[in-house]
Amino acid sequence: MGGHPMSDIAIVPGSAHPALAADVARILDAPVVPTALERFPDGELSVRLLEPVRALSAVIVQPTGPPVDANLVELLALADACRRAAAARVIAVVPYVGYARGDRRHGRREPIMASLAAQLLQTAGVTHLLAVDLHAPQIEGFFHIPVDDLSPFPSLLNAVRPDLPPDVVIVSPDLGRLGLATRYADELHTGVAVVHKRRLSGRQTESLQVVGEVHDRPCLIVDDMITTGGTIAGCIEALLRGGARREIRVAATHGLFVPGADERLRHAGVCRIWVTDTLPQPTSEGDKVVVPVAPMIATAIRQLRP
Repeated sequence: MGGHPMSDIAIVPGSAHPALAADVARILDAPVVPTALERFPDGELSVRLLEPVRALSAVIVQPTGPPVDANLVELLALADACRRAAAARVIAVVPYVGYARGDRRHGRREPIMASLAAQLLQTAGVTHLLAVDLHAPQIEGFFHIPVDDLSPFPSLLNAVRPDLPPDVVIVSPDLGRLGLATRYADELHTGVAVVHKRRLSGRQTESLQVVGEVHDRPCLIVDDMITTGGTIAGCIEALLRGGARREIRVAATHGLFVPGADERLRHAGVCRIWVTDTLPQPTSEGDKVVVPVAPMIATAIRQLRP
């Protein structure tokens, strides 16, 4: 399907997103290593590879989305199992990297969770990391192994372009995504606006004002993730106060959609959402369109061949 069969790799699926692992394996025409995962009565995880990976590049596919801790520990266990089974390399495909927001300390007595997660992955035996749209690019600096941060921008752009009206404005929900919004605007030959946001807590943000011309214009909000939907909803409120049309679309890489998020976004009046399948998503339906990342990941794996 995606070229010549890859006999020197084996896909090791985690339980967080087996469908994505199957898609990558199908594109690469690579074998899938079955695993046995079970939990003891006290909650401890037991992992076993059911086929050998000796001298192969073991490619573990496991995003560390909710439940973050359980999925991270499973990824660590699979990496350690592959290392002890004499895999030539242990490549972790982590499309969504949990704890990526913990890239710095906000107080003197806080951990840097992204750094801690990076150390754990390397200690477990991961020799190469493939991620998709890291929340903070500087996270790569926490690793002493090669890291490829893949961008789904081309795929998302191709998906949203046919649905956008010609006078659309690209909106960044905060200063951190202004570069992404500018990239969309350059490709679509349109304008950019940014919403000034203040974070009140880990669960709550406040959107204060819009910088840019949105009056009587439809808007496309671009972001890297949708978790509670609170940032998007606040952004929409600010846009409507600025006179934007009630014709607002959203494109994001990671769709976590924790309980209450879908309802919050419907209430906010989003007319269409595009997300990738870095995390499990229902098939495209209604106002939500799912953009696949397996082809991009498979291409990256091919390029890692020694």
